Amino acid sequence: MAQLLKQGQVTVNNWQTLDTGTTELPSGNLLVPVELWQQLSLGAEQHSGEIGLWLDGSEEIEQLADLLIKAPVIGIRFSKFADGRGFSMARLLRERYGYQGELRATGDFIRDQLYFLQRCGFTSYEFDDSVDVAEASKSLNDFTDAYQVAVDQQVPLFKRR
Repeated sequence: MAQLLKQGQVTVNNWQTLDTGTTELPSGNLLVPVELWQQLSLGAEQHSGEIGLWLDGSEEIEQLADLLIKAPVIGIRFSKFADGRGFSMARLLRERYGYQGELRATGDFIRDQLYFLQRCGFTSYEFDDSVDVAEASKSLNDFTDAYQVAVDQQVPLFKRR
């Protein structure tokens, strides 16, 4: 099971991530791809646990925004650490669509990106077993302040002086 860093704390990941090939929903809290959610939406309404959604960085969120903002958790899967589309998706969800729930980074991102992921609105980070999550959590505090505005700081530095 994947390790989870949530709001700066190592915590238990109580969400099971499903892939697009799934035909039935197991019990418990589930992260499902949007495509699967759309296929199984009637069965999902009768599901006993919570259902969150995950997206690939290549998906367009504009058409899905109404569905996404209702989810308790949205996972954004990075296909490779050099792909910055997930950062943009997070900012759009937070700033344009007002998403208030948990925003989770999954897939191929690296420790050095945690601070910047946090600035874009991510609140949790899913790691595989090869990562020391407690050590990685230190990267959330790599910098004490930022010049630019972002999701986590609405006022630029020159106005905060």
